[in-house]
Amino acid sequence: MIHYEVYCDSPNQHYIRFKAVFPVTNSKTILKISAWRPGRYELGNFAKNIRNFKVSDVDAKSIEFRKTDKNSWLIQSGNNKDIVVEYEYFSTELNAGSTFLDDTQLYINPVNCFFYSDDLKNESYRISLSIPNHWKIACSLPSENKELSASNFDELADSPFICSPNLSYDFYEIQGIKFHLWFNNQKYIDWNRIKSDFIKFTTKQLEDFTHFPASEFHFLIHSLPYYAYHGVEHLKSTVITLGPSYEIFGALYSELLGVSSHELYHVWNVKSIRPVEMFPYDFEKENYSRLGYVYEGVTTYLGDLYLLKSGVFDLDSYLDELNKQLQKHFDNSGRFNYSVAQSSFDTWLDGYVAGAPGRKVSIYTEGCILAFIADIKIRKATKNKFGIEEVMKRLYFDFAKKGKGYTEADYRSLLESVSGVSFEDYFSNYINGTQLYDSLINESLEYLGLELIQKPSTSFAESKLGFKYLPKGKTVVIQSIFPGSPAEIGGLSISDEIITVNGNQLNSDLDKWLKYFENKDIKLSIYREAKLNEITLTTNNIPFYPKFEVKQKQTFLESQIVNLKSWGQDGIIMG
Repeated sequence: MIHYEVYCDSPNQHYIRFKAVFPVTNSKTILKISAWRPGRYELGNFAKNIRNFKVSDVDAKSIEFRKTDKNSWLIQSGNNKDIVVEYEYFSTELNAGSTFLDDTQLYINPVNCFFYSDDLKNESYRISLSIPNHWKIACSLPSENKELSASNFDELADSPFICSPNLSYDFYEIQGIKFHLWFNNQKYIDWNRIKSDFIKFTTKQLEDFTHFPASEFHFLIHSLPYYAYHGVEHLKSTVITLGPSYEIFGALYSELLGVSSHELYHVWNVKSIRPVEMFPYDFEKENYSRLGYVYEGVTTYLGDLYLLKSGVFDLDSYLDELNKQLQKHFDNSGRFNYSVAQSSFDTWLDGYVAGAPGRKVSIYTEGCILAFIADIKIRKATKNKFGIEEVMKRLYFDFAKKGKGYTEADYRSLLESVSGVSFEDYFSNYINGTQLYDSLINESLEYLGLELIQKPSTSFAESKLGFKYLPKGKTVVIQSIFPGSPAEIGGLSISDEIITVNGNQLNSDLDKWLKYFENKDIKLSIYREAKLNEITLTTNNIPFYPKFEVKQKQTFLESQIVNLKSWGQDGIIMG
């Protein structure tokens, strides 16, 4: 057994102190800290947060060690039966995948800060928490008298926990499975409302899969006083950060439902149904996979769709979420240049920041829309007998339950066997290619009696000149530029700061000045790389950055009514 002690004696410094006793199996021991965390497919470099690392024997005699790479330490353990490792971990960032300490709480995602050894991967862990007696513990691990236990490192790494005096708790139960609801620092909680809605979408997901991969599940929800929206999946839990607190049961309630349904679906999709490259996880290096459009894209699509299918969302509420994905799709010129499969592979490079302009796409957005297209393709071919839910169910039973990962060929094979039609073009042109699929979006919507409405942007900069901007005091900074637009042709660059329009200094009124000079050449003074420049833009009649909205058609065919109800089930209310 590996015994860890966790101390919170420096909360204002945000350093958590760890002391661990590791059994010795060889004269040399290699201890490692994870290079990344599941749920975020990029290197995390958690070792950068460690200080005062030291090793001794059980009599406190120092033992020699050296660091061999960014996340590994080689220890001369010699003839010792046990070694004692001590270190501190800096924990100042609070999000759904981080580790955080202050004087009101201890929140740990163990994959960030607990060591493991390849020689001891199946060794059990016991974690003793030095926390105030009145603090509660929210965690999926067994807990007793401020001690947690895990059967091995994989279980520990996948089991975040919150220790706080401000935890509120309730639960619901479905098919003998207990679903725990924890809120940290949330003053007002409408338990009846949240339990009613969570029961609905949980029940629907369980009905479609027919089996739950875990014995219980915990929703660990951090309520924050500032804007936050983040969720991270685990097999027996999810951590969600959301804020500001006063809006969680107001304007942000639909966001709470959306992220919770999404993270619950992950229990099947990626925590259980996993690409072969991640089966098992390798915490030491990148786990490259081209299948992000499945493990994040399908989850994004079905996480929201289950809110419709279960009746938590009405059709308009669901379409609001679909509209957001479609708008992101059409606004991103990266779709002309890089496939969603390539973008999945490259999340390990820059998957969670904007990166090089127009280079890549989002596995969440493109994966969601392509999952929608695949879903409707299946429904058309099977006369609504099956949808993409059946494909995911078979992936679960044919691969996850049999202890193996799947490949793109496996996923394609199941799409084709469930639908009875070929998906060759779907994969070659749209998953692995950059061919535009606007027509497929429209055809899929048409099948459901929906239509995609295109309107010009109300922003002159976007619609007439083809650039988006962010405010910077009284001026603005260019955020993105549409290919072939007057902005690109005229020589604007991302990060340019616009100072004046035709000699008029900006005062948080760029669009008004641009429209004022609509029928003339527009001369911009810009600040670029510490130099002032002048650029002239000339409008044309081509609209850029149009706005998109999915709506129900005013007149439905009988077949479209059937299709829409079959797709959305009891969430559909016909207007």
